Amino acid sequence: MTNTLRFPAADPADAAAFFAAELAFEADPDDVVRDLRAGTTEGFRLVETRSPEAFARVRIPGAINLPHWDVDETTTAGWDRDLVYVCYCESFECNAATKGALALSRLGFKVKRLAGGITTWHASGYPVEGDAVEPGGTSLHGISCDC
Repeated sequence: MTNTLRFPAADPADAAAFFAAELAFEADPDDVVRDLRAGTTEGFRLVETRSPEAFARVRIPGAINLPHWDVDETTTAGWDRDLVYVCYCESFECNAATKGALALSRLGFKVKRLAGGITTWHASGYPVEGDAVEPGGTSLHGISCDC
């Protein structure tokens, strides 16, 4: 038996339920950038959950900054509860987006996490802005966990 099939695949109905649930929790950078480029961003807002310093250095255009440790009733008082907040941080190795999404969901907001964070976003060739971004947005200088 191959290593790949040592554990049998799930029943198709169970697999469909699992993968549908997974998609309910994460947003794909490709889908987000398509929406941004098309100007169809109604319904969601990007939230950078790292520090204000990290946000100033490099961020996804249009994102707002709310560090995960500052998420509370006061900092989100004016937020639209009909939106889905897509949290992101540095990368798969950083869990600031998960912490931010957890805090927002505990406050009753609908949330998703951006798969791979800003590192995956930038590696895919998508635009970034900020104080540390070189002309043309080609440098990863400035992207760090910082949470």
